[in-house]
Amino acid sequence: MQIFAAEQIRAWDEYTIQHEPIASIDLMERAATACFDWLMERGYKGKTFSVYCAKGNNGGDGLAIARLLSETGHRVTVNILEFGHLGTEDFQTNLARLHETEAEIRFISEASAIAPPEPGDILIDALFGSGLSRPLDGLSAQLVEHMNASGHDIISIDIPSGLFVDKSSRNNTVVRATHTLSFQCYKPALLLAENATAFGEVHILDIGLHPGFLKTVQPTWQWIDASLVRSILKPRNRFTHKGNFGHAALIAGSTGLMGAAVLSARACLRGGAGKLTCHVPASGYNIMQSAVPEAMCMVEKGEACIESVTSPEKYDAIGIGPGIGQYPSHVALMEQLFQQARCPIVIDADGLNTLAANKNLLKQIPARTILTPHPKEFERLFGKTTDDYQRLSLAMETAASYKLNIILKGHHTFIATAQGVGYFNSTGNAGMATGGSGDVLTGIVTALLAQGYSAQQAAIAGVYLHGLAGDLAASFVSQEAMIASDITDYLGNAYMQVTHGS
Repeated sequence: MQIFAAEQIRAWDEYTIQHEPIASIDLMERAATACFDWLMERGYKGKTFSVYCAKGNNGGDGLAIARLLSETGHRVTVNILEFGHLGTEDFQTNLARLHETEAEIRFISEASAIAPPEPGDILIDALFGSGLSRPLDGLSAQLVEHMNASGHDIISIDIPSGLFVDKSSRNNTVVRATHTLSFQCYKPALLLAENATAFGEVHILDIGLHPGFLKTVQPTWQWIDASLVRSILKPRNRFTHKGNFGHAALIAGSTGLMGAAVLSARACLRGGAGKLTCHVPASGYNIMQSAVPEAMCMVEKGEACIESVTSPEKYDAIGIGPGIGQYPSHVALMEQLFQQARCPIVIDADGLNTLAANKNLLKQIPARTILTPHPKEFERLFGKTTDDYQRLSLAMETAASYKLNIILKGHHTFIATAQGVGYFNSTGNAGMATGGSGDVLTGIVTALLAQGYSAQQAAIAGVYLHGLAGDLAASFVSQEAMIASDITDYLGNAYMQVTHGS
């Protein structure tokens, strides 16, 4: 699924109107019907409603929804924000149709006209849609604050009013919706943590926009779903052997932090690598040999930490960082790896911290490298940003400039690719916010690289499978009780669900 900016969404509407063809008022009716059907299917049948509309096309959607509710016996009060103009043509058409129903219509031209909703009313927010260009103020802001303070469930149509689609809305007055019914595709605003209090639970409604439009645009962002990952994963030939699935290496662990190395190693093996060699300090040898007998183990120079790595040129993929600690020797270790390795590299955890503390290393990073920072690690690497949008933009610029891929971890983990396209992940849950989860991700992505997937493919499939395994784990152990090893335990189930659809 593609993710579009505000201008692209409007262009898709126009393309549908011209090429289906369909009148704009009929397309609006289609959207309203989809919202009405959702309400009836989600337990809102028989409820009473207060609908809030401005005079644009989002308001027109709200009027059409109100008419459908009234025609099916629901008590509906419609509150129209009055600005002293008639509104769009489609808005006027739907207002005329609404007058033929029993819906009560109120016009709000001043703050004193804002009345509290009736007890038990469900609020429908159809004030301002994806075309909003400036922050709400005056009467508009007062009405939104009134809705938020009501304590009623709020269902926003397309996008919560006051929320910009593709730029930061930080410090803006914004509807805090219980549910958001968005049309056809995700909008960037609905995927960012800074907007989480605004959009509630998001539902994407198919309103039949013309698929031909997708061939005319190159989206900046895409949505990672099962179909995309299924198109990436390659079935295994029954006559293959372990050599066909690559030799992965993990440079991981230090005194007191061998657990991270173990988690990453187990995930790498579950991820499908044919062979795995773990490079560990002397203090970690017995732990690794005992905990992960399927992996080969090489003791490197250094008792407490790894000071160098033997023969990095022989591997098909290398992961570095889980549990290595922060030691001065790691600068030379990273330089050695960048100079000698002939394969893609995944850098995580203290590997990222080493880069952040020694920025000159960034210029040495080979192409095809994958970085896996969380927001704070990203900030230390590339500088502070004022909001989530700026962080995504910086990630995209950095990935293109250094010819690498950045996995920016979060609820909807974002992948900035060297090819200039960003991907939002659709899987994962709050239970995965636990120590070791990132180490598991590093192991999975390293395993995919070792099997011959490109850096972009490994990042996309890796974050999706990691999140899906977490979702499956949560369904059995709960989000609250989940630990990182649970993600690895359910990785096989995640693979089966993607490849077999079960």
